[in-house]
Amino acid sequence: MDADGGSFATAITGIGLVTPAGIGVKENWDRLGSGLSSATTDVALQGLPVDFDCRVPEFDAAALLGGFEARQLERFVQLAVVAARQALDDAGWDPAGWDGARVGVVLGNSLGGARALEQQHTTLQESGPHRVSPLTIPMYMVNMVAGYVAIDIGAKGPSLVTATACASGTMAVGMARELLRSGACDIVLAGGTESALTPAVMAGLTKMGALSRNTTAPEHACRPFDADRDGFVAAEGAGVLVLERIADARARGAQVHAVVRGYGAATDAHHATAPEPGGRGIEQALRAALADAGVGPSDVDHVNAHGTSTPMNDVTEGRMLRRVLGARPAVTSTKGVTGHTLAAAGAVEAAFTALTIEHGSVPPTANLLRLDPELDIDVVSGAPRKMPVDVAVSTSLGFGGHNAALVLTAA
Repeated sequence: MDADGGSFATAITGIGLVTPAGIGVKENWDRLGSGLSSATTDVALQGLPVDFDCRVPEFDAAALLGGFEARQLERFVQLAVVAARQALDDAGWDPAGWDGARVGVVLGNSLGGARALEQQHTTLQESGPHRVSPLTIPMYMVNMVAGYVAIDIGAKGPSLVTATACASGTMAVGMARELLRSGACDIVLAGGTESALTPAVMAGLTKMGALSRNTTAPEHACRPFDADRDGFVAAEGAGVLVLERIADARARGAQVHAVVRGYGAATDAHHATAPEPGGRGIEQALRAALADAGVGPSDVDHVNAHGTSTPMNDVTEGRMLRRVLGARPAVTSTKGVTGHTLAAAGAVEAAFTALTIEHGSVPPTANLLRLDPELDIDVVSGAPRKMPVDVAVSTSLGFGGHNAALVLTAA
């Protein structure tokens, strides 16, 4: 236990967000409060059974990064670099003034540069191997997002990618916290990114029955915990947090958005894509996070749930939350606004959880009109709920049976 309580108190001193809700923290927070979905029909998916998704609006990579970098980097890396720069600016860090050997990068990603691979495969088939880009492999490889962010900011400490599907971003924050706890780093940029809204990926998600089929009203398709939900809406985005030891953050007079006090992870060992029906894996992860933070279930004020809008996930997770935490916490799923950003989701939602604590306001769950009658949890809907939030939980479940949970508290 440290002097601030919990097993290891880690300060969130910077937040960067590039999501379908907007580019920047203010834009994201304002859109979350509105409860308006970002889902729209996507011309790139024309002709597919599911032709809508959630894309980052007005993302001009050349303007934000420069033309050369924009051409060199695949979109999932571009999103992460912009979010990382935002987070550092928010934290008040100038890479020119730090010891890069003490700075680490841990980012979550699962599908890498799927778009680049699909495009280059088409080039190979149509024009032959001599026309394939020499950048194909670095643009496709999952690990390159950590490498490129490290290059961009001069981070020379450990850098790695967590690839645990939709739990990737949450696990990245947990792994980053361990780098600080061990003394390997003094600053870690942690988060997640994903941009794989390609025809092949979307067709695959459709065939496995994961996506909503509400093509007539995409803006109402993602409806977490609603009785009429029929699947998630795929999205792209990135979220990056700057993490420091809380004593170090206070010593330099940094603003602390919230504190990461607990982390837990577990595996279902049940099925490739379906959650364990009893929710025992995510329950194990959540109980471990609570124990790590040194708080009890009755202390939790708020849950930013995984809440994908799929029939199986929401019932499994909702029942687990009721069993472990009771009916007290105010629950929300911000995916109703952003869609499901896949490997970025846990990081984006950890950022949203920190902002909820900081602002004392729980965002509504978009499109929730009728709570699933099988659930007995307090899901916020309609409008933000103003309330003090001292202890909050963020949960993530991923294909492969990966589960992770974070406990965040007020600074």
